[in-house]
Amino acid sequence: MAQWAQVFNDTVLIAVFVFITMLLVDYVNVLTTGRFSLLMRGGRWRQYIVSSILGTTPGCVGAFMDVSFYTHGLLSFGALVGGMAAASGDEAFVMLMQFPKKAILLFGILAMVGMAWGPAVDRIIQILKIVPSRSCDLQQIHTLDTDHRIRSDGEKAVLKRKLFGVSFTRAFLLLATGTVLILLAAGIIGSDRWDWEKITLVVLIIIANVIIGSASDHYLKEHVWAHLVKQHLWRVFLWTLGAMLLVDVGLKVWNIETLVRSHSAWMIFLAALVGLVPQSGPHLVFVVLFSKGFLPFSVLLTSSIVQDGHAMLPLLGYSLRDTMLVKAFNVVLGLSIGTILLLLGY
Repeated sequence: MAQWAQVFNDTVLIAVFVFITMLLVDYVNVLTTGRFSLLMRGGRWRQYIVSSILGTTPGCVGAFMDVSFYTHGLLSFGALVGGMAAASGDEAFVMLMQFPKKAILLFGILAMVGMAWGPAVDRIIQILKIVPSRSCDLQQIHTLDTDHRIRSDGEKAVLKRKLFGVSFTRAFLLLATGTVLILLAAGIIGSDRWDWEKITLVVLIIIANVIIGSASDHYLKEHVWAHLVKQHLWRVFLWTLGAMLLVDVGLKVWNIETLVRSHSAWMIFLAALVGLVPQSGPHLVFVVLFSKGFLPFSVLLTSSIVQDGHAMLPLLGYSLRDTMLVKAFNVVLGLSIGTILLLLGY
């Protein structure tokens, strides 16, 4: 029972870290929206570099932007494939929490892989005479309402603001993050020692509170609550908890450590197969197994190359053919690199 309590405690910390870092990444993204499109104009190599860097951005923000730029004709098909190869979805946040140094190394490798794979794919589709879909105005990127005053909320909303001072969303988020900050500082959750992980998390929560306290109600409602909390946070929490419990039970009941270690080659194929799922969550099993030392780096890299969270869902609605082509190219790449590294002992 104590072990399961520890698993729940670790899951809560991971979920808090994911939410805070998601908030920071999204806030920076919204502040700089519109400027990234200017970076795409200036040649194919600039597209390969920028799309891969955006892909390595933790979460779906960068990968979503890659899809948006592609559908608007600002990215070549190869640059899109490279960006998706570099992306690792919401799992990136969990990796940063579980093994930060190795995670940063992984992101660097994924960025270089994406930059090299993009031009190769463009050359391959030219040789094979594959013609991707044409661009269209599909995506809309929200802009940050920097005016914190109420503009069109109506008289009732204005009256509420005058009476209560803050919106329910802002009050709830401040209360939730403030409570976590107090529990963390008191050692009720997390470590009772002030190590670098605890200090970093406390600083991030304080920064998040500043953003929550100063951002517009529109941003908090549409970006933070409707997007980060309702679409991401609860999924990350449940999948992380499920993956950690699965591994914990597997260690005691199924001898999962021996099973995984003795079938590393099959784990490469399984990672690629699960990577086809256009959703963040299932891949966390590989993250947890790697964090416990049961999986080699090659399997995690294969999983990261093939999967891209749910960043492909907008493209799926735009072109099923292009989505299948992106996945096909990255399955080949992931299996090839993963197998080579596994044979080399990594």
